[in-house]
Amino acid sequence: MSAKATASKVASKPGFDITAIARRPEFGALIGAVAVFIFFSVAGGSGFTDPGGWASWLNVASEVGIIALPVALVMIAGDLDLSVGSTLAASSMTMAILSGFFGLPTWVGVIAALLFGVLVGWLNGYLVTKTNLPSFVVTLASMFIVMGATLGATRLIVGSTSVTMTADPFFQIIFGNLIFGLFETAVVWWAIIAIIVSWVLYKSIYGNWIYAIGGDMVSARATGIPVNKVRIALFMGSGFGAALVGVIQTCIYNGAQVAAGQSFVFNSIIAVVVGGVLLTGGYGSTLGVILGTITFGIVNQGIYYTGWDADWAALILGLLLLAAVLTNNTFRRLALSGGKKEKKND
Repeated sequence: MSAKATASKVASKPGFDITAIARRPEFGALIGAVAVFIFFSVAGGSGFTDPGGWASWLNVASEVGIIALPVALVMIAGDLDLSVGSTLAASSMTMAILSGFFGLPTWVGVIAALLFGVLVGWLNGYLVTKTNLPSFVVTLASMFIVMGATLGATRLIVGSTSVTMTADPFFQIIFGNLIFGLFETAVVWWAIIAIIVSWVLYKSIYGNWIYAIGGDMVSARATGIPVNKVRIALFMGSGFGAALVGVIQTCIYNGAQVAAGQSFVFNSIIAVVVGGVLLTGGYGSTLGVILGTITFGIVNQGIYYTGWDADWAALILGLLLLAAVLTNNTFRRLALSGGKKEKKND
């Protein structure tokens, strides 16, 4: 029985105990999110808990979360995508060059940017499935390829490494506006992506396929699951998420820079792993990834409210990542052991 099936079955039984709750993939992420929120609420004072404080970490979490959620699906299926940072920057520059430098309508730049992200994702998935090379190697190579191509093309076309543009009012509202003057519209997009990813993972047959591929790719292929098509589609989703954040940032900052987005490579993976997804695949949940992203956002911004040196944020994130990797394996063993006991009782 898979960890997903075990967690669902345990949750459906009345009167389950703390051990049953601990088997769920998001349990560790919940503990981490609550712990860092309480810590920074105390250490950061009222500034952290007022609307401005909430907006500061939610805005960071939402942009990371838009990428982290589709990256989580890739990782649950047993792969890894290191190209999201370069894809974000390249998509952002695509939009800025087309709609800013060349003066084309904003919708042309938006569509081109999103299509570029999907194309990079398709190429990653195609190369991974056709060459059987580790996705780490393929996406690492594509990261440098896209990064270099973006830098070279931008200098050739524009003559600099940045482009300014002002989006049309409609696109400025849906991508670059501030809700209540504090919250980025990225928060709304994050919620939309979370709903879509949750539906895919829990309400569609593709969710079972994703867990099966991550659990045992050979067995999944033997049962008739279209492994290659699913993996390619997941990489395309990851590329789309990166491109969407690129579009959002272009609208928010009225332009794009070649060097933007590189931090999202590891930030998204940190959020996913802290959220309970195993690097080996086959285990994880949408709620866990959301909690992991919230944890990242709180630590990333909460440190500024304490008055401490911002360098300590990296230390805290590193400790959280290490703790997450260790505890995730423990929770997975609990889930699997619980599944064996239930199967025996049945």
